[in-house]
Amino acid sequence: MTERKLIVAISSRALFDLSDSHSIYETAGVDDYARYQIEHENEILKPGSAFNLVKKFLNLHDPESNDPLVDVILLSRNSADTGLRVFNSIQHYDLRITRAAFTSGSTPYPYAEAFAADLFLSTHPDDVAKALAANIAAATILPSASQTDPTGQFKIAFDGDAVLFSDEAEKIYQQEGLTAFTHNEQEQAQTPLPGGPFKGFLQALQRIQRKFPDDHCPIRTALVTARSAPAHERVIRTLRYWDIRIDEAIFLGGLSKGDFLKAFGADCFFDDQNGHCESARQHVTTGHVPYGVTNT
Repeated sequence: MTERKLIVAISSRALFDLSDSHSIYETAGVDDYARYQIEHENEILKPGSAFNLVKKFLNLHDPESNDPLVDVILLSRNSADTGLRVFNSIQHYDLRITRAAFTSGSTPYPYAEAFAADLFLSTHPDDVAKALAANIAAATILPSASQTDPTGQFKIAFDGDAVLFSDEAEKIYQQEGLTAFTHNEQEQAQTPLPGGPFKGFLQALQRIQRKFPDDHCPIRTALVTARSAPAHERVIRTLRYWDIRIDEAIFLGGLSKGDFLKAFGADCFFDDQNGHCESARQHVTTGHVPYGVTNT
């Protein structure tokens, strides 16, 4: 039986730079926007913030059969008519994207669930929040000057609490402070943390990693967390309980994450806290995960 591919759903504004046409939409309305897109449909769009991430996903192939391991689905608020420019650009860049949903202004997030997406990337925070509520790993791709090399090893970094893990420990930190948080994590060190919104996506990445020898794996993962010792033990034991290998784990004890993500060479980073995302996006493509106590 053929193993299911990893499914990544992405919005057109995350994939391509649609800032000019979006500005027309916001200032002049949908009719002028549609007219602009049709008039310029043969002009190729520039890459957006997640363009190189998509290329890296599409470059993942089975080491034995050479079959693609990832399918990318386009989800767009364009109509099929105005979306022709997007598909022309997909063809220009030779991106292997053949499935799409154009919703003419409506939120496309229900189609992320219909396509059984493992990950949904968008520039619309509301769509991302709805996808998370439907138990889909989702993040708002933030503007970033960083564009990583689309070739080479694919390096993906994650925050811990409220991303890979639930926010149960983060709630204690926010409500009772660091001392109570540290005490609780020491007391619960042997108890695995519940999974967060990106647990399933990490498991899907792990299935791909296991197809390759450790020293020739095209994917490398990292946990980059504000936790420090002794709160590290519960995290390590949780990943062991899940039977998930994290290639690198960085416990920062509250330090800013940006420089460490740069040192890791991350292609993308997912975090639930705006402050960490601001630090990260100066160096790497960053997705904000609007989940958990810090986002309520």
